Amino acid sequence: MGDAARVHKLLRQQSAIARFGTFALGQTDLLTVLNEAARVCAEGLSVPFCKICRYRAAEDDLLIVAGHGWEDGVIGCVVSPANGSSPQGRAFTSGEPVICEDIRADAQFQPPPFYADHQIISTIDVIIRSKERPYGVLEIDNNQQHRYDQHDIDFLTGFANVLGEAVSTSERTALLEVTVDRMRELVEEKDRLLDQKKVLAEELQHRVRNNLQLVSGMLSRQLETTTDAAGHRGLKSIARRVSTLAQVYDQLLGTEMTRTIDFGEYLKSLCLNLAEFQDVPGVAVSLSCESDTIMLDLDVVTSLGIVVAELVTNSYEHAFPGGVGTITVSARRDRAQSGKATLTIADDGIGFTAQAESKRHGLGLVRRLVEETRGEVSVKAAAGTVWRVRFPMANAWQADGA
Repeated sequence: MGDAARVHKLLRQQSAIARFGTFALGQTDLLTVLNEAARVCAEGLSVPFCKICRYRAAEDDLLIVAGHGWEDGVIGCVVSPANGSSPQGRAFTSGEPVICEDIRADAQFQPPPFYADHQIISTIDVIIRSKERPYGVLEIDNNQQHRYDQHDIDFLTGFANVLGEAVSTSERTALLEVTVDRMRELVEEKDRLLDQKKVLAEELQHRVRNNLQLVSGMLSRQLETTTDAAGHRGLKSIARRVSTLAQVYDQLLGTEMTRTIDFGEYLKSLCLNLAEFQDVPGVAVSLSCESDTIMLDLDVVTSLGIVVAELVTNSYEHAFPGGVGTITVSARRDRAQSGKATLTIADDGIGFTAQAESKRHGLGLVRRLVEETRGEVSVKAAAGTVWRVRFPMANAWQADGA
């Protein structure tokens, strides 16, 4: 071969490696990459056959997984021991290229029968290395005796290196796909468990709510038969607090069991219930309620709900000796100080004076509940009574424009 022809051959081989590298990077199916590699290698060295063998650790052999030029029954079926008894086994175990110019006359090898079937005479084998471990062997086969030079070995070795990168990329992609599939399964399992938890929680909340309503009904019936004034007041106070808790559960069941509920909607519902609860013949006291939309933690809503029930009841029972008056309840976000809100319970009754530590009319309970919300309570008793509870809206969502 002349110098010009040799240079042309080298340029053609290098171009083939570059084109294959671009092709391999754009493929996700490893088998497609391997078969294309076999075709390009065969054309690059002008031989009729090429095959790629994958090492199987469990069997300690080399399985032909891709190739070019072979008859049916070779690819995917033929194996060779991963030892020195075959050219591909020798290349895999030694890690060095193996050249056999005439396999018929080389007594050190015992090639499989399909070599004779295809009249194979000369071969070159190079190892395919991936990132973690050797993948297998790349082999070109010729049915004519041929002397291969170092340039041929370099071409095949370079091609095997590019192929090794493609194998490593495919392995990483396969591992990533397995990881993604597993993560998807875990997410689906989590969603399934959350759905189950939601169903159980809703059932529990329904049971609690129904039991609270049952207790409230029992207390109401007991009130009808109780003639002792002190006992009547005590039962009525208990019934009111149970009813207040039941209102919390009614609101909670409409929020898909979240940890926060709309205090404004709850407050309006609570006031309607309190007005019905305090309905007494001959008494014309009106109760109105206005509130911003304020999402608060369930515990805070419960505490503030009981505060409202206690103070509204105090007004009903003590502020209007003439049986006529007005009570207003409101909850507003503080526009001047972000993160704060004010709950106001006001009446236009006769007013009263109470010491800070007074237990009168449940005021001790009111102060303790406000402290639990990390809030502050104040009272003004001039031309009626006005209670103001300022509390933080920590971890609470505030609706814009409410």
